[in-house]
Amino acid sequence: MAKTFSCSNVHSECSWSATENTEEDLLKKIAEHAKLHGHDTITPDLEAKVKSFIKEV
Repeated sequence: MAKTFSCSNVHSECSWSATENTEEDLLKKIAEHAKLHGHDTITPDLEAKVKSFIKEV
């Protein structure tokens, strides 16, 4: 199943979202997008928070 993530779960003012076939591909897209929010690196805490909001579609 595909995986989806909505940035608004972490940054309420952001409407960005993405869907990919694998969690690995989705996390790559999320990491790229996170740079727009000033996250040049993804800390383990941020990764855990993001993963908690990834849903299967």
